[in-house]
Amino acid sequence: MKLTDIPFGTTDWSSIDAVEHPGERGSAFWRTRQFGDIRVRLVDYSAGYLADHWCSKGHILLCLSGELHTELADGRRFVLTPGISYQVADGAEPHRSSTPTGARLFIVD
Repeated sequence: MKLTDIPFGTTDWSSIDAVEHPGERGSAFWRTRQFGDIRVRLVDYSAGYLADHWCSKGHILLCLSGELHTELADGRRFVLTPGISYQVADGAEPHRSSTPTGARLFIVD
């Protein structure tokens, strides 16, 4: 990732409208900023959320609150709690998310 042509700025995430993305169960609510090719999101997952797809996009993801369960296509499973992050490259390992309790994430991709 190369960050270029992005002037210094701040983001008040509460001022950005959340867009609902329904999952197989529950919903994800994205607040998104775009900086050239870099997408930055604050995402809230509802309790009981299960993604409706396997994702192969790369991310750097930090769990801010709640609990996020991440399953990889090869069967490995990981649980993120506040302060835990993961990173995965584009096309590297398909993954999908779920949460029994809800979660808030900060994601760069």
